[in-house]
Amino acid sequence: MCGIVAAVGDIDVELCREMLGRIKHRGPDDTGEVHRGNVWLGHQRLSIMDVEHGRQPLTNSDGTTYLVANGEIYNHRHIREDLGHELFETGSDSEAALHALIVDGPVGLARLRGMFALAFMTADGEFLVARDSLGVKPLYWARREGVTLFASELRAFDPADRPLVESFPPGCCWSPAAGLVRFADSVPARVRPARRAEEPGRWDEALLKSVRETIVSAVENRMMSDVGIGVFLSGGLDSAIVAAVAAEYAKRHDQPLPTFAVGAPGSSDLAAARVVAEHIGSEHHEIVMTREDAVEALPRAVRAIEHYDPSLVRSAVPNLLLAEYASKRVHAVLTGEGADELFAGYTYYHEEPFTDPDALQAELVRTVRELHHLNLQRCDRTTMAFGMEARVPFLDRDVIELALSIPPEHKMIGPGVPEKKLLREAFEGWVPDEILYRTKEQFGDGSGAKDVLEDAVSVAPAVAGAAGVELRTKEEAGFYALWQDELDGIRPDRTLGLFATT
Repeated sequence: MCGIVAAVGDIDVELCREMLGRIKHRGPDDTGEVHRGNVWLGHQRLSIMDVEHGRQPLTNSDGTTYLVANGEIYNHRHIREDLGHELFETGSDSEAALHALIVDGPVGLARLRGMFALAFMTADGEFLVARDSLGVKPLYWARREGVTLFASELRAFDPADRPLVESFPPGCCWSPAAGLVRFADSVPARVRPARRAEEPGRWDEALLKSVRETIVSAVENRMMSDVGIGVFLSGGLDSAIVAAVAAEYAKRHDQPLPTFAVGAPGSSDLAAARVVAEHIGSEHHEIVMTREDAVEALPRAVRAIEHYDPSLVRSAVPNLLLAEYASKRVHAVLTGEGADELFAGYTYYHEEPFTDPDALQAELVRTVRELHHLNLQRCDRTTMAFGMEARVPFLDRDVIELALSIPPEHKMIGPGVPEKKLLREAFEGWVPDEILYRTKEQFGDGSGAKDVLEDAVSVAPAVAGAAGVELRTKEEAGFYALWQDELDGIRPDRTLGLFATT
């Protein structure tokens, strides 16, 4: 939810307001700001929790501390109980972050379970920014003489500041006094070493139960909303599991569950999503994407995701069309992001050199660490382009810790052992068998986007990359031209990280 801008140092209020205005799409419901001394905080609000009272910047009862936040704190009720309900004045989950920082200082960040980028200040000049351990919510910064600027998207920064913009590292906080400090790791240290399985590909019911219960809990924690929530249902295994769990939760709480699918006419994704929706009894919506729709959306998708990697762009086009439709009906959606990286779903995971268990484990850890530059960036931007929040239950901290503690041999394929076999078996009975054992397809392929976009890149003339930019294909060069037109001056090597495997 929302977009934030912050500045510390020699404040140019008009510049800060212009930055905030450039990300108004992230929070169309309200705008707020506060300026105290050498700190300025700005917020564009998407109202999901405590719609009436959760306006930001949030402040304590005596107006001495302020906070702006983008994201969700899923354990905010537990934090309220720990710190005392008398401290709280709203039902906003972000207020839990405010009081955790007031009570514990930067150490209070360890209390927060969720996805967030936040900025905190006190009336006497203390200042802190922080980003969640996985980087689910975006944050960028530019450090120049006299002032440090922060924002939720690249487009927020003034052209003069763009060459200085960098991705703010996940799991870190920064203050003028202490500098950059890591407070959490995306992959807990104790799960990094690869373990050996006594019987690769065979596991007991206890492991299946643990996987199932951990994922179910993660989905249910992300169902919190005062304004309704839906599911992006591609028809693949991962989103089908999320939708099935969400449907059970919705039934227990007597609430509707809209599901949304997109694809070209006759695409396999639309057909599969229809099967899942009928099985779980959701309120299903289909968006049929014509070639004309995809071509029209292509430049919008590149500019929205602030990226030009072909794999991301191909999936961003249908994602953008889906988000545009769904945002008129719900303010938040669940997605299946992260399951492939945790349970080795991609084809290349099962090719050399990753047929070695140690190499596979190392690659899974690496790709989880890089998600904030790749799939999570596409997921956030395509939804927030229309003021809608995407939530990613597979990337819950407990799910990551469990999944990466599983011996890598259990994630390797073989005769009669498809990719993600363990995950499939954990949810037998929840999802129709034809979906449970459906062959893996990339979203851009299953939705039909790859086919309809094959020659659509001609809408963007290919250009040579700037210094330090390696363009691998004509397609990528075309997408880069669109990206550069929108974000000229931004350095990809400082903001986009490693590209996806294509």
